[in-house]
Order: sequence, then structure tokens, then C-alpha cells
Amino acid sequence: MTPHAADHSNRGAHCLWQGTNVADARQFRLADVTIGFDIAGRRLARILLPLWWHSMTLAEAMDDHSPRLPPLVEGAYGYKLRALPAQHAAELIARKEFLPHLRQRYERSFIDLALGYETWLAGLSGNTRQTLKRKHRKLAQHCGGQIDVRVYRSPAEMAAFFPHARAISAASYQERLLQSGLPEDSLPAMTELAARDMVRGFLLWIEDRPVAYLYAPAQGDTLLYSYLGYDETQADHSPGGVLQLEAVRLLMEEGRFRWFDFAEGGGQHKQSFASGTIASIDLLLLRPTLRNRAILLSIATFDRTVALARTMVDRLGLRGLRKFIRR
Repeated sequence: MTPHAADHSNRGAHCLWQGTNVADARQFRLADVTIGFDIAGRRLARILLPLWWHSMTLAEAMDDHSPRLPPLVEGAYGYKLRALPAQHAAELIARKEFLPHLRQRYERSFIDLALGYETWLAGLSGNTRQTLKRKHRKLAQHCGGQIDVRVYRSPAEMAAFFPHARAISAASYQERLLQSGLPEDSLPAMTELAARDMVRGFLLWIEDRPVAYLYAPAQGDTLLYSYLGYDETQADHSPGGVLQLEAVRLLMEEGRFRWFDFAEGGGQHKQSFASGTIASIDLLLLRPTLRNRAILLSIATFDRTVALARTMVDRLGLRGLRKFIRR
């Protein structure tokens, strides 16, 4: 299974947790937000806009109410909301004082860890379930009947986890091509979270060597899918998929967390493991100025151009080129 990394832009939003489901003005941050013009993970250009921004937590996304926006103070161009449930978008888009722009649609996937392993597994598609079992069985046979997945929780354990995870990440395509590997300066944050029992790390070992890692910090009773990667020389053994499967089983047995949130962005890997999804969007709401109209026009033109290029590639049967023009 192909390794994945979560969308890490504006990662500071993951630190927001106010103990309530409804996103309110206190949870927004006013900062220079990067609007990227990206193709296949490569940034061609960017615009920095001072915006109120917030990334919706899973608890907020499950709430029945749309988020409350803070006052649009002088110097702020507008708002950016990530992972906003689509059901709440219409109310915000309808507000006449803003120029709305819907940048991205996707299914936000999550796992209900209270289901229990067998119930969760039975809820997956038949094809996914059989594929995961086959990959798990194949790796177990390769490892002499026992799959070695280790969990890391405490500050000392995270200190042991980090260098192994970092080494795997450094060699991964996410870091080489997309610059989205596990950051080199992650250990202090990991240690601080571990001191509050708010993080889990997982390593898959083959022949006494770590070959795949999963890093998941927590928000309340929700673990966040943040970084997953594997040693590409071990790809034939499907280490990423088997590690994710074992991590779900171990988390369900532990019972410490209620949810596993795959966070913003879609992806086959996420949807394959999900017990539920929420239709979500990334939304910009800007002041109706000429400058902002020009900015939104440039964004929309770029997005349409990329979409048109993908359509042409598909029509011409050049699907191998599609990965080079995805946004």
C-alpha cells in the first residue's frame, strides 16, 4: 500500500482544542496564510494573505452548527476554513459581505475506535477486507508467523521512536519530492504530548529493523493521522498498510481514544480504513475588494487550468502523466 502523509500546511491548527464541539471566534487565529499554486506537490507560486483561519476538529465537524466567525478586524482580508462540513458551507457562502471561494472538496475519513476490531473490520468493503488480510498473512509468513509492531507512548518511548521514524521519513518519497516528511524538530513536541498521554507512535519491525512508522498526536479523545511512511525497499511486504491495520487493532484494544481522524484531504488509503466520512470543503471568505476579486480570479483560473489539463490527459489515455498535474 502506498505511504501517505497528511496535509501539513497550517499544521498549527491541529493544536486548537477548546473542549467544545462548536467552533467559535476564540479558536480562529489571525495570521499570514499561504495560498499555494501547487502541481504534484511542487509550489509554483504563492500568495500570503492575512486571514482569520481555523481547521475544524473532528468533534466540531460532527456538530450540527456552523462555526462562529470572529470580527473582521482592520488588516484582515477575510477567513479561511479547512475541513468545513459541506452542510455548513451554504450558510457562510450566502453571506453577502464576503467573496466566497471553494478551493477543494473531499471526504474526511475517520475510524470509530469504540466499534471493536472485528466489527470495524467487518464494516469495510469485502475487497478491502480481503486485501488487508492477505497482506497481513503474507507479512506474517515472511516474519516467521509473528508481526512485530511496537507502540510508543511515554516521553522516554517517544525519544526512542523519533530517530527511527525520522530515518524512515528522510528516505521516503514524501520528503524527497514533496518536502512533507516528519520534521527534524518534532521531538520536543512529541515529548511534551507524551507527558500528557496525548500521542501515540507505532513502528513496524522486520528482522529487528524498523521499516514503517505512524505518528499520531491527539486532540482530546481523538488521534490525528499526521505522518505515515515506510522503507521503500520493503514495499513488496506492504508495510504501510499492515502497520495501519495493526495500529487500529492495538488502539481498539487499549481503549484510551474514541476516534482516529484522518483529517483534511481525501485519498484511497484513508477511505479504505474509514468507518465513516464527512463531506468537507476548504473555504475562503474574503472582503469584496478589487484586490481580493483579482486574487480569487487568479486562483480560479489556475485551478481550472489544472483541471482541464487532467481532463485532456485522461482523454488522450496518458494516465501516467496525471500524477504530475494533480493539485
